[in-house]
Amino acid sequence: MIRLGSLAGYPFEGPRVLAGWTPPDAPAVYAVMYRPEPETRPDRYAVIYVGHYEDPARERFPFGHPRSACWVKRAGSRFKLYVCTYEVPGGLTAHREQIVQELSSVYRPGCNEQAYEPSWKAEWIGEYSAPTTGPLTTGRDPGDPS
Repeated sequence: MIRLGSLAGYPFEGPRVLAGWTPPDAPAVYAVMYRPEPETRPDRYAVIYVGHYEDPARERFPFGHPRSACWVKRAGSRFKLYVCTYEVPGGLTAHREQIVQELSSVYRPGCNEQAYEPSWKAEWIGEYSAPTTGPLTTGRDPGDPS
């Protein structure tokens, strides 16, 4: 298992070598990855594409996918590609698309055609002030008994 996403992340199954892998029959979100430094950092992966599918056979996933040539070019070989999947519990298409957008904004995968900005904007929350948000010190001199 590998966790992808912001905060706690989503529990993805994998990573597994993409070549020879059979996708799960259930709808899922997936991430295609490779190891940028396999000799010195074999436990590190770079996300190069995120997507989702309803039916992997109908979408010709993985190597019939329209962006698979980009994946192979980026990794150097189809045998250097890895995949991980997340079957969203009770997730509909819109929920899977939302997760794909979040992962795209976090990892900025180079083979995705659409880029997403991080969804949090500071102006959405505005200014906030409460007695509990002030400084932890009173500003008094610690040596002054008054």
